[in-house]
Amino acid sequence: MNKALIIGASGGIGAALMRALGARGVAVTGLSRREDGLDVTDADSVARVLGALEPGFDLVIVASGILAPEGARPEKALSEIDAEVMARVMAVNAIGPALVLRALPRLLAEGPCKVGVLTARVGSIGDNALGGWYAYRASKAAANQIVHTAAIEIARKRKQAVVVALHPGTVETPFTADYPGHRKVAPDQAAANLLGVLDGLGPADNGGFFDWAGKAVAW
Repeated sequence: MNKALIIGASGGIGAALMRALGARGVAVTGLSRREDGLDVTDADSVARVLGALEPGFDLVIVASGILAPEGARPEKALSEIDAEVMARVMAVNAIGPALVLRALPRLLAEGPCKVGVLTARVGSIGDNALGGWYAYRASKAAANQIVHTAAIEIARKRKQAVVVALHPGTVETPFTADYPGHRKVAPDQAAANLLGVLDGLGPADNGGFFDWAGKAVAW
């Protein structure tokens, strides 16, 4: 990896990825809403910010996302579904990555390149045994489908491309602060795990869904 792009660089995982790649000597560009005005839910914002970048990225990681909008929480029952809340979660977690992926064919390096989009195991339909969290689950399932579909298209012109969905595990960030009972890893460890997974993937893995340990996750 020589040139990397991190979307969501001001978040806990995104900032840790920036540090880890910088320690490797990678030329890394970080973008976020807070620092760069990149609103992944706004097509014009994505086109403007990503359109200003020079191509040649051999690594892109999309680390943006929300569990729920401010003031809301994941639903525990059907009766808690709120249309506006669900639309916002879908906009950030599914449409946002789709808009970023739309811009990538121009930005990716011509040779080997890797794209990782952070989704979540709870977006797996096959792995869902608990229920609940309707908006978040649905948004991540949608993101998985978008990533898989984009992987097929991108690989038609870039045979050495690897585009995958990644489950980072439960990471100790403000994102998970309301769930103290979960086993969590520090952001720097999560970043090391994710980069280790990406290091080990090749074109045969294109379009896959992998967890932080490199194991395939059921769709």
